Amino acid sequence: MALFKDMLKSNEELINDEYPLDFEYLPKPLLYRETEQRKVAGCIRPLLEGRNGRNVFIHGPPGVGKTAAIRHVLNELEDETDEVIPIYINCWQKNSSFKLLMEMCEILKYKFTHNKRTDELFNIVKGILNRKAAVIALDEVDKLEDFDLVYSMLEEIFKKSIIMITNFHDFIDKLDLRVKSRLLPEMIEFRPYNLNETRGILKQRSEYAFPPNVLEADALETIAKKTAELEDMRTGLHLMREAALAAENRSSRKIELRDVEEAIKKIDHLTVKSSDELASDEKMILDICRANSESKIGELFKIYHGKGGSLVYKSFQRKIEKLSENKFISTEKVSGGKDGKTTIVKYGQAKKLTDF
Repeated sequence: MALFKDMLKSNEELINDEYPLDFEYLPKPLLYRETEQRKVAGCIRPLLEGRNGRNVFIHGPPGVGKTAAIRHVLNELEDETDEVIPIYINCWQKNSSFKLLMEMCEILKYKFTHNKRTDELFNIVKGILNRKAAVIALDEVDKLEDFDLVYSMLEEIFKKSIIMITNFHDFIDKLDLRVKSRLLPEMIEFRPYNLNETRGILKQRSEYAFPPNVLEADALETIAKKTAELEDMRTGLHLMREAALAAENRSSRKIELRDVEEAIKKIDHLTVKSSDELASDEKMILDICRANSESKIGELFKIYHGKGGSLVYKSFQRKIEKLSENKFISTEKVSGGKDGKTTIVKYGQAKKLTDF
């Protein structure tokens, strides 16, 4: 009997690459959003011909690929021409005109921002963008505290397309009339993925993340049905990761239906918790993230151990993932430099799943 042939060795893992299980990952191709991307590209196209572009208002529920589709379009635009500057900003934390302008200066590689007022920064940004043309994508635009900068860009940036992205279809009705009358956007709705589309996306991600034939067919189907039911692709990615960990805990080389069922039992972990409910280790790590926002995960681990933390690195990573899933922090995978691939951890105010 080959009792041990299907058991993982101590140095083996089921996940070849965890990044494809991250919602921020941009797969190629981006499945089932070709129509929406073509509409956005059509609004931008006039900029390539030296004319003003059309503005876009994108809405749809969380987890349906709005951000991924726009980032794909901006990446292709960047590959196509140097004459149109792509700018993507998430307004969750960059929620004022000043913060937006500081982020735009960072993207435009303008460093001399110290002690400059909002109007001075805008004049600098305007000067740079008006030399060419620009596509300015404002994700989670409903989080903006004021729309003064948006109004100024509509008035004073000569050739541009402004893309607003939100979960709320009626948000545009609440805009200041002076902004709305100048925006006159193309309206693009992102509908939830159906079961077949959900299955296709999860299969694609599983092929990037796992070795061949690791995720069994009935396990994938159960994840797809649960994800389609909740209409949020992040649920499926979370379930695949959790099921893989459950299989690893069994030392199994296969992710089976029972692993998925165990992961589904933990689905409530996607609900944001109060920081008062965190375990002592998690509170300690969160405090370190707060004091050292935008640091590499390895640097945070050194600080954690310097403060007497007892977790090994792999367990520390799991705690970081848990804090990220519960929206106390955000993480960003980056590559390049002497460290190769690493994770940047940013401290951020907790938000509910309905806020995405």
